[in-house]
Amino acid sequence: MNLAPVTRQGVSPSSVVLPPVCDPAWSGLLDFLSARFTHIERGVWAQRMASGSVCDADGTALAPDAPFCPGARIHYFRAIESEAAIPLQETVLYRDANLLVADKPHFLPVIPSGKYLHETLLVRLKNRLSLDDLVPIHRIDRDTAGLVLFSTNPAIRNAYHTLFRDRAVDKYYEAIAPWNPDLPWPLTRRSRIGSAPHFMQQTELDGEPNSWTEIAPLDVSGEWARYALRPHTGHRHQLRVHMAALGLPIAGDGIYPVLTPEAAPDYARPLQLLARAIAFTDPISGRAQRFESLQTLKPLAEVQAQYTAQAFPDGPA
Repeated sequence: MNLAPVTRQGVSPSSVVLPPVCDPAWSGLLDFLSARFTHIERGVWAQRMASGSVCDADGTALAPDAPFCPGARIHYFRAIESEAAIPLQETVLYRDANLLVADKPHFLPVIPSGKYLHETLLVRLKNRLSLDDLVPIHRIDRDTAGLVLFSTNPAIRNAYHTLFRDRAVDKYYEAIAPWNPDLPWPLTRRSRIGSAPHFMQQTELDGEPNSWTEIAPLDVSGEWARYALRPHTGHRHQLRVHMAALGLPIAGDGIYPVLTPEAAPDYARPLQLLARAIAFTDPISGRAQRFESLQTLKPLAEVQAQYTAQAFPDGPA
């Protein structure tokens, strides 16, 4: 018996369980896949099957003429024909038998999604370190730079996940955003965050707070400041939503407060948000662990000059 596929070039397979009854319109597996994943052309599925990228539960490749087997589990590998390279490099700060800590650059997604597959932190590290069992313990936004923790040992993986579920991890971020001296610094933002009308955004809603961030200024220069942010909860886009709700959208944010059309990445203008440090008691060794990113945000003067030039491209009015 063959083994089920694990990874190919660092990419793990996706899977689907076939329905218990075959639709009369399906003459075989190819028809099902074409009907189930309508965003992928039938010819693309046929090509994937011909190349061995669709397998059964034992890892046996399924050809384009493979029959439909009710209830069977099918594995398939995603493919992106022309994935753009991201010319920024991650750094591994720490690795032992259970844990890996990576320092992620801006613009690099943590896991495959949408148009990103090989150019993701997870796939890069799997390929670079030959670690098929690597799994992120938590995630940060593609636009955010800084620390991401990975599990390297499936046997004890849940112990690290539990740290985040129990909020037993001290997370420290830094951000550059507009300065408002009239706010009561330092401050705590507690609010209820939920889905916004556009799927790309989150928003603050009425109701019981489910998010909590401590925010304090570190440096101030003119109209801009560098802030320390300590999130005590981990909602999607929490820091970006909280800063925007205060009227202090983070420099370089193309999602908050206004969603801008996606364009080619401008590597000179990253989101000025950095997952700077993380600390916890290791659940396996019992040791206190603290890791700090090697990256820094832009100097405030540079951000000030960049936004002044953006507002007045031909010079101040």
